Amino acid sequence: MVTYLDHAASAPMRDEAIEAMLPYLRDQYANPSGSHRFARQARQAVDESRDRVASVLGCRPNDVVFTGCGTESDNMAITGAVQRLGGAAVCAAVEHHAVLEVVEHHGGIVVGVDAAGRVDLDDLAAQLEGRNVSIVSVMTVNNEVGSINDLEAVGRVARRHAPGALVHTDAVQAVCWLDLRDVTPHVDLMSLSAHKFGGPKGVGMLVENGGPKIDPLIIGGGQERERRSGTHNTAGIVAAAVALELADAERTAEIARVSVLRDRLVDGLQASLNGVHETLSRADKVAGSAHVCIEGIESESLLYLLDEADVCASAASACASGAMEPSHVLAAMGVPHERALGALRLTLGHTTTEADVERGIEVVVAAVDRLRQRSAQVAS
Repeated sequence: MVTYLDHAASAPMRDEAIEAMLPYLRDQYANPSGSHRFARQARQAVDESRDRVASVLGCRPNDVVFTGCGTESDNMAITGAVQRLGGAAVCAAVEHHAVLEVVEHHGGIVVGVDAAGRVDLDDLAAQLEGRNVSIVSVMTVNNEVGSINDLEAVGRVARRHAPGALVHTDAVQAVCWLDLRDVTPHVDLMSLSAHKFGGPKGVGMLVENGGPKIDPLIIGGGQERERRSGTHNTAGIVAAAVALELADAERTAEIARVSVLRDRLVDGLQASLNGVHETLSRADKVAGSAHVCIEGIESESLLYLLDEADVCASAASACASGAMEPSHVLAAMGVPHERALGALRLTLGHTTTEADVERGIEVVVAAVDRLRQRSAQVAS
C-alpha cells in the first residue's frame, strides 16, 4: 500500500484529465500545425484549451503560451527578458532552481527573504534602486515550505524602483491553493506546470500578460505565434486545461478539507515525537504544506526508511532530492544548519485521505524512533 505525501513534487493525474487526453493519443493524432482537416481539428482543440486556461487565470487567450514544462517557462521568462531588455535579472533567494540558476547564469542579483521565506521588500527596493533591471522574479508559493508572497506588493516595489523591469512569478505551486485571477493583474509573466495540479507531465504554460514582452527561447517552427516553436502536445494541453478547471472549481472545498488533514499530520507527529519543529506558521503557508524539521536525524536516512515502508515524501525540491546539504530555501530563511539536516517535506493534495495521514504519522514516528535508537547505540 503506497501512501503518497509528495504532491508538491507531482500530483496524481485526475481521471477526467486522463480521459480528456486519450482521444488525442489514439484517434486525433494529427499535427496542429498542418493544413488538412484533421490537423485543423487538433488545432481547434489547442485553441479551445487556451481559452479555458485563460478563463481560469484571468488573462486573454492570446496571452497564454504553451511550453514543455514549468522549468522551460521559467527559463523562457528570465532569459527572454534579459535578451530583450538587456538589464539585470533579480530574484528571491528561495526561488526554485529553474529561476535561481538562470538568474545566476546571467550574472543577476539575489534578494534576501524573511524567516517565513517571503521576499524582503525593503531589500528588494534597495537592490533595484538605480540599476538597469530587465526582470524581477518572485514565486507565488514556495515549493519547499509553502510560504505565500504578496505579488501585489512585489509589483508595486518593482514598478517604483525599476519601472522598466518586467515582473515574473513562478506560480507552479499555487494553482490548487490560490485564485490566480488575483495574481495575474500584478505581474507581466507567470509560469505554470500541469503536473502540479493533476494534469500530465510535459506541459507548461507562460502567461505574457498584455501580449508579447520577451524574446523566444526556442525558435525554428513559428508555433505559439512565434513565441515558442515546437510541435504542440495536443493531448497534454487538452488534459492540462481540464485539470486546471477542476482545481479551480474545487479549490475552496479542497483548502478546507486538506487544511484539516495537514493539521492532523503535523499535530500527530509533534504529539508522538520530541523535537519536531514546524518550519513556519500555518497562517503563512498553503494548506497542502506540512514541512517540518526533526531533531536528531538526517533527512536522507529518514527518507530511505519511509521509502522502504512505501511512504512517498521528500526533503526539499524534487529537483534537489538526494543532496546531502540542507536546502538553499532553509538556509536563506535562517533555519539553523543542524535543524535543517532533519528537514521533511510532506505535501498533501486532491487524493490525500485520512488513512494516508494516519499511516504517514505511524511510519514517520517509527522511522524516527528507529534512527534515534540507532544513534544512541552508536554513541554508547
